[in-house]
Amino acid sequence: MPAWENNIRKVVPYVPGEQPKGDSIIKLNTNENPYPPSPRVLAKSEEFEKLRLYPDPKAEVLVEALAKYHHVDSNQVFVGVGSDDVLAMSFMTFFNSDKEILFPDITYSFYDVWAELFNIPYKQIPVDKDFRIIKSDYFIPNGGIVIANPNAPTGIAEPLSFIEDIVKNNPDSIVIVDEAYVDFGGETSLPLVDKYDNVVVVRTFSKSRSMAGVRIGYAISNSKLIKYLNDVKYSYNSYTMNMPSLALGVESIADEEYFQAMIKKVVDTREWFVKEINKLGFTCPKSSTNFVFATHKSVPATDIFKAARENNIILRHFSNERINNYLRITIGTKEEMEKLVSFLKKYVG
Repeated sequence: MPAWENNIRKVVPYVPGEQPKGDSIIKLNTNENPYPPSPRVLAKSEEFEKLRLYPDPKAEVLVEALAKYHHVDSNQVFVGVGSDDVLAMSFMTFFNSDKEILFPDITYSFYDVWAELFNIPYKQIPVDKDFRIIKSDYFIPNGGIVIANPNAPTGIAEPLSFIEDIVKNNPDSIVIVDEAYVDFGGETSLPLVDKYDNVVVVRTFSKSRSMAGVRIGYAISNSKLIKYLNDVKYSYNSYTMNMPSLALGVESIADEEYFQAMIKKVVDTREWFVKEINKLGFTCPKSSTNFVFATHKSVPATDIFKAARENNIILRHFSNERINNYLRITIGTKEEMEKLVSFLKKYVG
């Protein structure tokens, strides 16, 4: 091995969901919204004519729109290239203690990747047998806490009071609440931002706003923590948000009626789908997201995953020992979910 290889940072990378090609495939593995973004987003094409110019490094047009939407000051908003960028920047900014940061053992699988990448000590706290977070397990000395609420891949949401208990029992740590799926049925932790000085709420346009391909994420916190985030951003890459993303994000925020209508379609389809698969012997935790986390009473998840794939239906399966008999199934259109149910009736029914 060459001597220089001793100085290479080696990590086990996050593995994103498969992106299969082909029009005949029903893709239910990456929690994308099956409906297009707002027509206002699709109509905002003139911004592409300005690509020769650098975008605004402060992203003021989007920051102002988000601040107005959430009724906070603009100095309480930070934007980035998807919530992954915002979360990674938050890890770099807030987690610099010798103490371990804490997050569940069953949660978004990027958290441990970032911790490894940035040399942050961490401890994964086991969820209980029903995949619920045990809040008292977080009442210990730590260098920071990350809670996805609703959690992924389980879809389970905890009430605001649950998150507040974790926050108030950790006054010396930054608590990041990852709300990537909150619009589909969770209770937001945004009220805690003005009540406590150690809370950062992170959100994304990728799920509920149907804009995964545009890459917009943001954080809301107090102005002090947001300044720290911006200081790190400007020390790393000032121009993280491109010009079209800024413009399209503003248009999405402006169309609240369409936003709520598309969420309702996903939620209604989710509730119908859960009832249908329950009849076939599946069970799943109550979902507050745009996916369900399902297991069958007798047919192994790996068998269903492979058989569905052979029928051009792509689901998500995880190898983690605690959840390897579960499938994470994104809620697609009603037609797509009807086709999946039809397949499942033949395969497990």
